[in-house]
Amino acid sequence: MIRILIADDQLLFAENLKIMLETLTDDLRIVGIATDGKQAIDMTTALHPDIVLMDIRMPNINGIDATKAILSQDKKQKIVIMTTFQEENYVSTTLCSGAVGYLLKTMRSQDLISALRAVNEGVILLSAQVIEHLVKPEEQAANEETRQHYRQIFDSFSKREKEVLRLIAEGHSNHRIAQELYLSEPTVRNYISSIYTKLGTNNRLEVIEDVKKNFSPFFSENEAAD
Repeated sequence: MIRILIADDQLLFAENLKIMLETLTDDLRIVGIATDGKQAIDMTTALHPDIVLMDIRMPNINGIDATKAILSQDKKQKIVIMTTFQEENYVSTTLCSGAVGYLLKTMRSQDLISALRAVNEGVILLSAQVIEHLVKPEEQAANEETRQHYRQIFDSFSKREKEVLRLIAEGHSNHRIAQELYLSEPTVRNYISSIYTKLGTNNRLEVIEDVKKNFSPFFSENEAAD
């Protein structure tokens, strides 16, 4: 069970987020909701959540200062900023404060669920829109070349490999993937072995990060086409 503390002064948003996460998953649990930065610090100290999902603009103490305060007490605490703001100074300040992620409230629910599972496994995450905002014009050509490279890799996956890859990225075990796709576990392991070969890795966390960083747009395109 991944225990999450939500820190957001928009109580209706926080309560709806709690309902969504706990309804759509069986491994995410909201242990509390803080409505300002001071509460976030106090509740994190008392509850020791696996992840703090922190807004930036809150009363009393803002999310960035609250993040610094929490990490000064426990450097291992995972804090993810979730906000509507994309300004570059917020992103850089957030990452310098020690947060392990910067996500936007406009992201899809399933993407947020996958992101929280990945963060719990040690992955550092930025929303795709944030990464795009930070990219300098002179880097865009190189990034397009990289995108085409990963497009070719993605197209080399069979339909079943793409299904397995998506479930890996969502943090599911081999046993759960086998259940979801009505396959045997040895068959799932064969598909994963093929995926690892095409990606040039045998590290599951690297595969999850690859999906988040390089393959997510292609999955969205496939869903739109279907």
